Amino acid sequence: LRVLLYDWGWFAQRRLPVPVLAVGNLTLGGTGKTPVVIMLVDWLLAQGKRVAILSRGYRRTSTASYLLVSNGERLLVGPSEAGDEPFLMAQRCPKAIVAVGADRYELGDWVLKQFPVDCLVLDDGFQHLGLYRDVNLLLVDATDAEGLSASVPAGRLREPLRAAARATAIVVTRADVPAQVTEVCRRLRATLGSMPDPIQAVFRPESLVSVVTGASQPLSWSKGKTALLCSGVGHAGSFRSIVETIGIRILDEAVYADHHAYTSQDIERLSTRAAELQAELIVTTEKDACKLVSLLQPTDNWWAVRLTTHVTVGEDRLRRLVLGMGNRLKAESEG
Repeated sequence: LRVLLYDWGWFAQRRLPVPVLAVGNLTLGGTGKTPVVIMLVDWLLAQGKRVAILSRGYRRTSTASYLLVSNGERLLVGPSEAGDEPFLMAQRCPKAIVAVGADRYELGDWVLKQFPVDCLVLDDGFQHLGLYRDVNLLLVDATDAEGLSASVPAGRLREPLRAAARATAIVVTRADVPAQVTEVCRRLRATLGSMPDPIQAVFRPESLVSVVTGASQPLSWSKGKTALLCSGVGHAGSFRSIVETIGIRILDEAVYADHHAYTSQDIERLSTRAAELQAELIVTTEKDACKLVSLLQPTDNWWAVRLTTHVTVGEDRLRRLVLGMGNRLKAESEG
């Protein structure tokens, strides 16, 4: 109904004076938005653009309408106040401004009044229809074709699959298995009809980072080591598969709900379990690591897997879309 009200013009879509790039999905759960946002922001920063990331800050403890997580020079709040994903994006993109707030238009306007910004990136912005997007990227998980079958509560879709037609481009993530990509594309085409071949991306482990010290080790360092896994993310199965590719021997796994707020009791239970198993490491995700660091002791042997996004199909097309946003806006204003 909300989409229809925007289509009919009953709700107005507002524009900000800089290009806006949105990254989002249609399904509940993790499709890899955070690593994709990090990659795209890195592309923009490498071109000399001044970038601000706008996020809702899901499950943050701060009640401020607008909260600055990073001013592009330093982190200003912790992961609890900011939300784990905005905090991680601010950590991984230290030159980007990161702000959180429910109303992305008002949040963007608030940021633009404080900082000279060339472009805005909306994290999880596909359903945020009140703000005009120059580029609207939709992520679809290749390993979750069944997630496209039905809307909540019968299935995992936030809105009907035909909403994918709003996307400027579709990016199929976790596109490691061609048969899975083919099945996802079949389902999309059955609903949308003809559509361009989607861009494809995969997530690869880059290194292991100490949760306590931030020190980094190459993947080869952990090969053959035993570990207890710990994660509170939208796709725990994907995390386990990635750890397996590194060559770590997984002895057991603790899976929490997405955005889990860790307690000292959680740490005690996990440490006890790791000792029982004689696990050499406790391995977690970067998103979880943000929340765990304050609960750990200097001697705790916890490590986070750092991921990078690799575009395997359609990288040139994606770069043109993302890096050409400012040129299109300039052409429109001159026209």
